[in-house]
Amino acid sequence: MSQVETDQVDTDQVETPARSAEPVRDRLRGAVPPRVAAMLVGALLLQLGFVLSYVGAFHNPQPHRIPIAVAAPQRMAPDAAEKLNGIPGQPLKATATDEATARERLRTGEISGALIVKPGSRTDTLLVAGSGGASTATALETVIEKAEKAQSRTASVVDAFPAQAGDARGLSSFYLVVGWTVGGYLFAALLGMSLGARPATARGAGRRLLAAVPYAVLSGLGGAAIVGPLLGALNGHFLALSAIGALVVFGAAAMTIAFQVLFGVLGIGVTILLFVVLGNPSAGGAYGPELLPPFWRALSPALPNGAATHAVRHTMYFSGHGITVNLAVLTAYALGGALVSVLAAALIRRRRAAAAA
Repeated sequence: MSQVETDQVDTDQVETPARSAEPVRDRLRGAVPPRVAAMLVGALLLQLGFVLSYVGAFHNPQPHRIPIAVAAPQRMAPDAAEKLNGIPGQPLKATATDEATARERLRTGEISGALIVKPGSRTDTLLVAGSGGASTATALETVIEKAEKAQSRTASVVDAFPAQAGDARGLSSFYLVVGWTVGGYLFAALLGMSLGARPATARGAGRRLLAAVPYAVLSGLGGAAIVGPLLGALNGHFLALSAIGALVVFGAAAMTIAFQVLFGVLGIGVTILLFVVLGNPSAGGAYGPELLPPFWRALSPALPNGAATHAVRHTMYFSGHGITVNLAVLTAYALGGALVSVLAAALIRRRRAAAAA
């Protein structure tokens, strides 16, 4: 054996105990920097939050206070509505009215169903609006059938306002909104990757917001063209749909930029938490808000996903009735995200300048 080989063996024999004595924690710290470790932990929490949110929202849908009108002779209507409201668990929110008013309220999307009681027959008529969401209509049918059976009656179900032929189960509105929100925060995330996660100045944040405007307009037009002329899923109201889409995309981009200003690269994780983990399951897509647990049901109108899904459905099928609050919510996120982006960037720059001085 050569002298060099002997020296190498001796060195290995000396260094091995030292390595083995090195704490495992220090080795891991050297392999994974603390910042990267924190990001990995955040990714794990987002993953688990995703599972918790989606399974928690969808694993056991139960109807809760689905709005329905009861049309019957004046002497019978209040009692019939009271019996429906007295069903254990409160699956329905019934109000007594006449048939013409019930049909009009169903046409505008104010209610999800109308029960037309026929005193001289054992068979009543349940009018539903499948365009408002097949899951809600199906749940309403199930509840009414059980209630009618308990009184030795039956209900003939009529879908008075069905979804368009290409809009299976009324889900196209939801998936269109998902595409718009994903496009909005991907736009801002890609800008962050190329220009830096956190804009250095208020002017830099403003430039990103300005760049988001034409992107949002094109996204709104493109989405409306795909679901309408191209696929025939949601036909009509092209300009209104495009405007809603532009507002949704700009709002998602503005909120993402705001989170990046506040939290740097971690802002992407906050965006995913808002739009994907919480927003999608509460939006009223697979199951209407009336079928979701209380937490997700309360989130639905307050988050952009739910507000936009409701706005698109009611624009397409209910002549735009009841979307004023939805548009106000979407506008608040768009303007709020823009203001936070610019003001927070200016404040952070000022603090840095003061610290440097």
